[in-house]
Amino acid sequence: MSTPLVEVENLTRHFGHVRAVDGVSFTLNAGQVVGLIGANGAGKTTTMRILASLDVPDGGTVRIGGVDIVDHPNRVRRRLGWMPDHFSAYKDTTVGDYLDFFGRAHGLRGRELAKRVSEVMEFTDLAPLNARPMDALSKGQTQRLCLGRMLLNDPEFMILDEPAAGLDPKARLEFKNLVRILRDRGKTLLISSHILSELGEMCDTLLFMDAGRVVHHGDRHSLQRLDSEALAVFEITVHGDVEALGNWLAVRPGWKLVETLRTGARAEFAQSDPASIAAEVRRLAADLHLVEFRRQERRLEEAFVDMLRQGARPAIKPPPLPAVSVNGEIKS
Repeated sequence: MSTPLVEVENLTRHFGHVRAVDGVSFTLNAGQVVGLIGANGAGKTTTMRILASLDVPDGGTVRIGGVDIVDHPNRVRRRLGWMPDHFSAYKDTTVGDYLDFFGRAHGLRGRELAKRVSEVMEFTDLAPLNARPMDALSKGQTQRLCLGRMLLNDPEFMILDEPAAGLDPKARLEFKNLVRILRDRGKTLLISSHILSELGEMCDTLLFMDAGRVVHHGDRHSLQRLDSEALAVFEITVHGDVEALGNWLAVRPGWKLVETLRTGARAEFAQSDPASIAAEVRRLAADLHLVEFRRQERRLEEAFVDMLRQGARPAIKPPPLPAVSVNGEIKS
């Protein structure tokens, strides 16, 4: 197995008596898209700022490509891209001027600078906005500009803090497409977001933080199954009286109503074996006008709330990734 691109070991960061990051450890492989989940105050932004070399830890180590981020920050920064959750617009500055300025800050000059700015503008669909003042952009356009700034130095590892916050559905779809393209190019992305369903769609694995610690690291399915192996969740659709379905679930052993829907309900059943489920379907069809009975995994939002309710638990080692092709080279 290849060496991880990002290695975080026993990372700590304190602010007075507050332990914002408390012994965080995880690894990220090249070509992964990883979602960072946690409530406000869980330590996500502090962790990301340390990884972006914008803050210094009180303890622990962070290595990017084998290089210690505290000992050699400038070497690491050449491989990093940082997209904060908010940045201020510069007055009297066009989109093109803004990217040109930050390209120069990365040491680009002449034809190389013009070529890179043009490539970034094309990738983020900013070329038509080249001459527009950056303080006249929409929210979605502003986020694309911030993404473009992050891409100027062609980073291997990108850290994005709430990149989809406030975007409309069209802009969110465009952003997800850009993430897929970057992953296909072998980039590694760490994305923090409160839109958990979208993280599940975009990300290979999920890191869950609570009270400054990593309490889960795995794919979305392992998070959704956590502590619910004995529970099966079903979406049930009936024709007619939905209230009758609720009453049926209330008196049947093993059932628990999760959510009432317009044409039915979502409910948990305390048995997962096929024979028990088949028997319940037959009974339900005999008692009500059953239209559809479909098994579901827990929603990420529900898994998130359950995690908070149950408190911190030991971090889970992520499963090994299959071999992927990065720039024509097969890596495991």
